[in-house]
Amino acid sequence: MKVVIVGGVAGGATAAARLRRLEEQAEIIIFERSGYVSYANCGLPYYIGGEITDREELTLQTPESFRRRFNIDVRVRHEVTAIHPEEKTVEVRDLQSGRTFTESYDKLILSPGAAPVKPDIPGVDGPRVFTLRTVEDTFRIYDFVTQYAPKTAVISGGGFIGLEMAENLINRGIQVTMLQRPRQVMRPLDPDMAAMLHGKLRKAGVDLRLGTSAAALHPAENQVEVELTDGQRLGADMVVLAIGVQSDGSLAKAAGLAVNSRGAIVVSDRMETSHPDIYAVGDAVETTHFVSGKRASIALAGPANKQGRIAADNIAGIPSRYTGAQGSSVLKLFDMTAAVTGLNEAAIQGLGLSYDKVVLTSSSHASYYPGAKSMVVKVLFETPTGKILGAQIVGYDGVDKRIDVLATAIRAGMTAFDLTELDLSYAPPYSSAKDPVNMAGFVMENVLTGKVRQFHWQDVEAIQRDSSAVLLDTRTQREFDRGHIEGALHIPVDELRERMGELPNGKTVYVYCQSGLRSYIACRMLTGNGVECYNLSGGYGFYSTVVKDQCLAPQGTGPCGLAR
Repeated sequence: MKVVIVGGVAGGATAAARLRRLEEQAEIIIFERSGYVSYANCGLPYYIGGEITDREELTLQTPESFRRRFNIDVRVRHEVTAIHPEEKTVEVRDLQSGRTFTESYDKLILSPGAAPVKPDIPGVDGPRVFTLRTVEDTFRIYDFVTQYAPKTAVISGGGFIGLEMAENLINRGIQVTMLQRPRQVMRPLDPDMAAMLHGKLRKAGVDLRLGTSAAALHPAENQVEVELTDGQRLGADMVVLAIGVQSDGSLAKAAGLAVNSRGAIVVSDRMETSHPDIYAVGDAVETTHFVSGKRASIALAGPANKQGRIAADNIAGIPSRYTGAQGSSVLKLFDMTAAVTGLNEAAIQGLGLSYDKVVLTSSSHASYYPGAKSMVVKVLFETPTGKILGAQIVGYDGVDKRIDVLATAIRAGMTAFDLTELDLSYAPPYSSAKDPVNMAGFVMENVLTGKVRQFHWQDVEAIQRDSSAVLLDTRTQREFDRGHIEGALHIPVDELRERMGELPNGKTVYVYCQSGLRSYIACRMLTGNGVECYNLSGGYGFYSTVVKDQCLAPQGTGPCGLAR
């Protein structure tokens, strides 16, 4: 059996290695149009920033190591230019010599990946304009920064690559301006969770400009003049375009294989294309979202590797199926970590599902053990079943561990009630006896069983206008003086039983504290005394972060309902 693989990065390299382990006698050829195979896409920004110092560490395998260990023929700088499914051949161009030739196959695996999206604007191909997708892109940016020592950079796009590039360019001493046409970075997050990343970027010195993008890139003397869609102009020593990637299904489309409206290759759960004996994997394919059940393109390394393994299994005669991706991902942004799995609010609303959400602040480990740091956990769940639909966490230590537990819970179809029963490891340096995942389950259980009713940060403005409602701040006097919601009555939780008579009669009480725990206790007190009560999800800390981000108010003022 002869297997040809188009593309030798995550999906293609994994498929090749798996297939060799299953079929020792198979002839396996990989054609890779770049100069490198099996390289670490996700590590590329960190070489530019100096975190990774050895160029060779970016490549997990080389053509020579593939040959020695797996007896696989890897040909870099070879581009497959056409597929002839009926003849079972591919046309190949050697990019070094220019020679073209035809290669036959019994089975074909397509893993061409995705290409960086370049906006259709003037100047995108200028010498000081960069994209980052391949090792060659990385070396080009690194060499430019090293040789010309730029002082300023504009990054267009606030996704994973844009954010990682912002951090790494700042680490090289470069002043960064980030343009993001949507009004938030990291679109898998909900806007309220992304607000914490906005604050981190601004604190690090990034000039964050939301709601605008580049309209044109004009060459200037040793610079690029960036014309924005809002009419402003910025001068920069370099520009990095990081507005996303587009599945590269052009080769498949030209061969008559089925692709979707965005150009991604349509595959079955066996990773088969619409033509027998041709498989496709990785960023180029459309698969199924595990939670929504809808068709989706999810360009992440984890799914690509799994798909490569499944394609190899099926070629080798082992029935294997891909059940879908749920978009689990994590981002390092300076000392902060953001992670997400499953569906966000926009996706859930688009599906028309009945859902609710909880937001809570937990410590990374026992608060009495030195070094504990806060993380904000948001979990979205179906009502009334409590089935977990998605989760987002922003914080510092321990974020990755908790998102992985929640990702596993989603994969297992678990509910809020199941999270309360998870038996998770505990020692003071690592967690608390009630882990943040358990705590999320407890909060959801309270909501689902009616022990507490919630209101959210976006409800506050309407509550302030409602004459039948009163906002109650249950924090300490010192916390209240540092900042509070405008118009709130202040009674610390430990004084509430004795001072309950100060609450206006007949009014619904909307309670908050810093994180939501003390106000929950206050709500139980009030409910037990016949007072209708709602608790602010996420507390004042979350509310103030989101509101300040939305208002972009100068430091020291009281923006949008925050009084000082």
